[in-house]
Amino acid sequence: MNTTMLRPGTPADAEACGEVCFAAFSAIAAAHGFPSDFPSNEMAIGLMSMLLGHPGWYSVVAERDGRVVGSNFLDVRSSVFGVGPISVAPTGQDNSVGRALMQDVLDVSAQRGAPGVRLVQSGYHNRSFALYAKLGFDAQATLACLQGPPIGVLLPGREVRPALDADVSACNGLSRRVHGHDRSGELRDAISQGAALVVEYDGRLTGYSTGIAFFAHTVGETTDDVKALIGSADQFAGPGILVPAENHELLRWCLTNGLHVTQLMTLMTLGLYKRPTGAYLPSVLY
Repeated sequence: MNTTMLRPGTPADAEACGEVCFAAFSAIAAAHGFPSDFPSNEMAIGLMSMLLGHPGWYSVVAERDGRVVGSNFLDVRSSVFGVGPISVAPTGQDNSVGRALMQDVLDVSAQRGAPGVRLVQSGYHNRSFALYAKLGFDAQATLACLQGPPIGVLLPGREVRPALDADVSACNGLSRRVHGHDRSGELRDAISQGAALVVEYDGRLTGYSTGIAFFAHTVGETTDDVKALIGSADQFAGPGILVPAENHELLRWCLTNGLHVTQLMTLMTLGLYKRPTGAYLPSVLY
């Protein structure tokens, strides 16, 4: 009987992990009639290379007979950890590899004292939803993944500009008011990469974004603050932006301005969770 071994990931695993990730995401999406989150093998390998080489990410690789058959990642840059992407080779499905990879990152989260762990799963993937629920995750929100041409709308009185290091404290304070915790590690990375934005209204910082993209998050005092950030984007990188379906005003505004729904996803949480008291766009992690 073949046994599966788990071990820490290394930068040398990028190609093998990327190939498995591309094959896994493509197979499950095609089986349900949806486009893959990874449109090319090269894109998946590039993401794996970035995550495996970043000190703010924990990684675990599953091997069978010396071959990589799966991997999982844990974003540990902020107090609440985010899981993903997790992938298992199509030939290794239904052999508890996914459960083992998930249990590994949950064990690491507990060892490091994370008050909460979160993830976003594709709504069409019933098996992953069931697995996460069995592992203790609660479904908190339905998210509409939206894609389309840039909206190019400016909101009167709101100014959007690149985020600076000097904005970190105000952004963290805003995130704590809306979500009960900050995401300073992600924010600092986005600022250093030139991807982060802030919006100001009446002389105050009222919103920020680590990028209007699938792997980025946005926080605002009000829906208009998030609209201003979305309206300033010249593209929606990756599969699209994730808009909470319960924010009816924001969802309708996006749809009216030419964006379309590509899939529905589910925000799931384990441990610390506070219902947001402002407007937000989660990343594909949370």
